Amino acid sequence: MTISSSSKKHGQDLPELSGPTPKSQRTKMGKSDDNDKKNLGKKLKDVEISVPIVYGNIAFWLGKKASEYQSHKWTVYVRGATNEDLGAIIKRVVFQLHSSFNNPTRVVESPPFELSEAGWGEFEVAITLYFHSDVCDKPLNLYHHLKLYPEDENSSMSAKKPVVVEFYDEIVFPDPSEAFLARLQSHPAVNLPRLPAGLTLPPPVPVEDASKRRKGDTKDHSLSQWFTNFSEADELLQLAAARQQVQAHIAKLRRQINLIDGQHQQFKSSSDQ
Repeated sequence: MTISSSSKKHGQDLPELSGPTPKSQRTKMGKSDDNDKKNLGKKLKDVEISVPIVYGNIAFWLGKKASEYQSHKWTVYVRGATNEDLGAIIKRVVFQLHSSFNNPTRVVESPPFELSEAGWGEFEVAITLYFHSDVCDKPLNLYHHLKLYPEDENSSMSAKKPVVVEFYDEIVFPDPSEAFLARLQSHPAVNLPRLPAGLTLPPPVPVEDASKRRKGDTKDHSLSQWFTNFSEADELLQLAAARQQVQAHIAKLRRQINLIDGQHQQFKSSSDQ
């Protein structure tokens, strides 16, 4: 499969592995229209359910097998932030590839929600998530720039360690249906809220065939060794490091301002004489 892209980069080296991307988004889904409420069942007011996800791509350089139009193998995907099965929330995912691909609109009907291809160019992939009927009636559109080439132009090429670019998002569903909440009471991919006092949910629906669930779990995925670990502790460390950098920059600017003020006062004193 070959692809063309205006953003192809020539003659750049691949890094061993790109660094982790900090948490960046919290996407709140819109509430359902009145006409759709009957399809979603009774709604729970002032309750939110959040589903942490990660989307991105992994790209391997083909090394000696690389050609002008086949330089990389890559996989673009949506996964659970802790590699849990998202099939209980997401019904299907549509990946919109560059128009130079045959059948550029690719539909993945079951987890793991991923697509693998080969080519030489970078381009934007539109990723549309469709949810089960008791979750949300509206799809969610994500956009990911497929990365094959590293940011660091001085890195050496390696066919064993890929370029990895991932983004964290939390999809928030306000006023969820009782059916959705009851079905996912114990699902590890979902962050459940504290329920309103007096609310009693029906017992959790038994999980479907265990082998089917394992199929959508990406813990044992062949690419899982390259997945970024997103955790609250890592985020706090990154925020602390960023705060130190900002404070150091502020202190530097203050020193420069004080120096300029001192020079100004000295110049003013000389002028007054």
